Amino acid sequence: MEIHVITGLPKLLHGPLNESIIERAQKSKIVKIYIHDIRDYATDKHKQIDDYPYGGGPGMILKPEPVFRCLESIQVEYNLSDTHVTLLTAAGKIFEQKTAVEFSLRDKLVLLCGHYKGIDQRIIDNLVTEQISIGDFILTGGELPAMCVIDAVVRLLPGAIGDFDSADTDSFQTGLLDHPHYTRPVDFRGMKVPEVLTSGHHEKIEKWQKARSLAITEKLRPDLYNKYVNSD
Repeated sequence: MEIHVITGLPKLLHGPLNESIIERAQKSKIVKIYIHDIRDYATDKHKQIDDYPYGGGPGMILKPEPVFRCLESIQVEYNLSDTHVTLLTAAGKIFEQKTAVEFSLRDKLVLLCGHYKGIDQRIIDNLVTEQISIGDFILTGGELPAMCVIDAVVRLLPGAIGDFDSADTDSFQTGLLDHPHYTRPVDFRGMKVPEVLTSGHHEKIEKWQKARSLAITEKLRPDLYNKYVNSD
């Protein structure tokens, strides 16, 4: 997979992209991640990428010129003309696990990071295919949401995680929150691991895990629980 991130704040991404699963996936050539700095496509001497909005109001708006130049350039260089352009913005559709799965099946992703107060509407009207949000709250820009999307997608790529079943049984992957997990020691300060988990009886373990998953989902995310129990 290729992932292209268009951003005005590239330094926010460099650290996380060189750690843990994402770093290993890049070294193993499971994914190639390219960071494209919008400022490289600004033509004025100050490399300005935002400006005050027409009509007045607070905040700065991402300018269309450098974004158009950036995207048009990388579309040619990396053969991205048919690739969806995903805008990370608070106005977008909420990013869920099923979206991560869908994205993981694509050959290429282009993530455009939203900016401060907003971006010029002409960018949205002419370049953007879809808009994604990681939640109903406001961040400085789309860089951290882009990082969340990358992390969620890359860990689903074959070979990114040594034990793929670990990803396949994550919370939300089945429609429910994950069941509790325990590791050694069996007895820690009088707090013991449930006996069923050390019994070696796989059928009983699976039943316990499913029951606990249902109970936790009902308690913490009743919306997911009701959706799951009414899906049949």
